Amino acid sequence: MQDASAGVDERFVVVVNDEEQYSLWAEQRELPAGWRAAGFAGTKAECLAHVEEVWTDQRPLSVRQNAAA
Repeated sequence: MQDASAGVDERFVVVVNDEEQYSLWAEQRELPAGWRAAGFAGTKAECLAHVEEVWTDQRPLSVRQNAAA
């Protein structure tokens, strides 16, 4: 049986790639290639709320740039 509280306090960082796509990454893990910290860390819920606030246009950067041209 799993402990219902397992992972509740786990901390994450918000990461972003060159296409300005956001994701969450476990704070204690090394960042994957192609991703960098976006300057926000917290619980999963806090990080998801932050991503929802800042990632208002989910199209990749290259698509947004081509549409603007």
